[in-house]
Amino acid sequence: MEAPAAPVSLARPPLGLSVASFVSSFDRFAVSPMLVMIAADLRVPLSASVAAASGYYLAYGLTQPLWGMLSDRFGRVRVMRGALLGAALAGLVSALMPVLGALVAARVVAGACFGAVIPTGLTYVGDTVQPSVRQRALTDLMGAAALGTALATGLGGALAGLVDWRAAFIVPAACALVCALALRSLPEPPRLGGRGGPGMARYLGMVLGQRWALLVFALAFTEGAIMLGAMPFLATALEHSGIAAAVAGLGITAYGLGLWGLTKVVKRLSGRWPVPVLMAVGGAQMCAGFALVAVHVSMVTVAVTALLLGGGWSFLHSSLQTWATSVVPEARGTTIAFFASALFVGSAIASWVAGPLAEDGRYTLLFGVAAAAVIPLTAVAALTRRRYGALHTERPQPQPE
Repeated sequence: MEAPAAPVSLARPPLGLSVASFVSSFDRFAVSPMLVMIAADLRVPLSASVAAASGYYLAYGLTQPLWGMLSDRFGRVRVMRGALLGAALAGLVSALMPVLGALVAARVVAGACFGAVIPTGLTYVGDTVQPSVRQRALTDLMGAAALGTALATGLGGALAGLVDWRAAFIVPAACALVCALALRSLPEPPRLGGRGGPGMARYLGMVLGQRWALLVFALAFTEGAIMLGAMPFLATALEHSGIAAAVAGLGITAYGLGLWGLTKVVKRLSGRWPVPVLMAVGGAQMCAGFALVAVHVSMVTVAVTALLLGGGWSFLHSSLQTWATSVVPEARGTTIAFFASALFVGSAIASWVAGPLAEDGRYTLLFGVAAAAVIPLTAVAALTRRRYGALHTERPQPQPE
């Protein structure tokens, strides 16, 4: 019989996980500043080209439960490596597709494969990092993803405008292949019950039978619909106002920079500020950002909005992520997978609904609704997280120097 994996105890994510998260985030956000150019090149309406993004998000979200149960059953590293190989192939195929339908199909496969990377990485952190410093470690992983977002929104538009939009699919595909090879040396954390642990149906029952987990999934769905559903239209709003795709992409780069910078702040504040307060600060930033761009779309307002959204995401989303790692620790991979699934299904539905508004140039309504929706999301998240903490008698944990 195979010996059980040795325990792993870390204070921060391994470098390989951070790089893989960077690549996954790059691939997910590179398409936003290219939607107008894809529509023009393939001679389809903008509302049709949005399917290249929404189809990706939908596949990213719907496959999460499968990836989570597979990682609980067969191991985190094994699942990540296989998914990265599939993502590399799908990315290369995406760059060769001559018509929208084929492109959307390739992006759906890429989304499904890249969908395993960040959630499984979060699960790995949940398995290997002590709860007292877990949010700090998760913000490190989020910081790596933020850099990918920043480069994707800037470089994606630049590649599309200066070279060809297909080039933006080749870069993350090649990087995914390198990551799959590099993760061979990453140690596998032990799984519940070892190799002969519970079947996937048992993991599913553990998660869906926990009411706190269902609440966190509902919050993730709403957050994804508001944030990830509306944010891709910041670039198209600029392009509708006459700004070139390459320049519009640079404006959205402020999101990644804000996310990367504010994760450092969250890392210092976690364990010192109550989690509901972190959530409230994040929600306030997101609401202010969408409200600003609802009033006026320009390079300056979009850049400021992107910066505020990055800060808001770092406070609110990292708090929800950390909560998700704790509600069902016996089936953490499945829990995180459902969390991510809810997030991206929400974003896919919202981006599909918002597509016609963007095509008609009705950005005031689009971003105004997003700003208003952040308020109840933040209130419910903060109040229920406070209740969860009280019921579980959480106490501040000492922070390492």
